[in-house]
Order: sequence, then C-alpha cells, then structure tokens
Amino acid sequence: MDADEREIFNYLKTWGKEYVGTTEICRRAGNKKRFHEDPEWAIPILISMKERSILESDAMGRYRVKPAHKKKGGGRWIAPDIEKILTESGLKVESNNSSDIGPDEYYEQL
Repeated sequence: MDADEREIFNYLKTWGKEYVGTTEICRRAGNKKRFHEDPEWAIPILISMKERSILESDAMGRYRVKPAHKKKGGGRWIAPDIEKILTESGLKVESNNSSDIGPDEYYEQL
C-alpha cells in the first residue's frame, strides 16, 4: 500500500465494522488543507482498494475494511473481558469471537 492507501486504511480501521461515507473519509483521513484543495481526493483510492479486496462497500456507497477470512470452527464464544483475564493468566483460549479486522500484514498481501 502506498501512503494514501495506508492513511485511509488506518482511518477506517478505527471504525471497526461500521461503514463510513466517502465525504467523511475525504475529510478525516487526510488533512484539512488537502480536503479544501480537492474534496473528493480519496474516491479513486477507495475504488482501487475495493477492487483489491482491502475494502468493501454497502449499497449507499460507504466503505469499511473488509473482514479477514477466518478458519471455520474454533472454540466457543467467550466474553471479551473473560477472554482477556484467561489469556493474561497464561491459559490458551480458543474462542470464535469476531474481531473482524485482521492484522496489517494480511492486508499488505492483497
């Protein structure tokens, strides 16, 4: 990913599973000066990232980071706070909690 894509990716990653509109991405992912010079600067980059399967969009044209593919099966659902306590105590926990967004390395390969 180049610098612009990384900037958009990091911004959308903070939103998790929620979709974000293109105007909001253009306004917040870059700086104020860039938005005032070209209010639609991120749209071609968003389209490119969608074609490479880094992002996904909904019917309203909003975008989010595409969830990483997960293995089928796994463990049981565990409350996040209980899972944290168990892992801090040294127990290996296999849960199928959905933390949708994978590590950055996964998206670098796309």
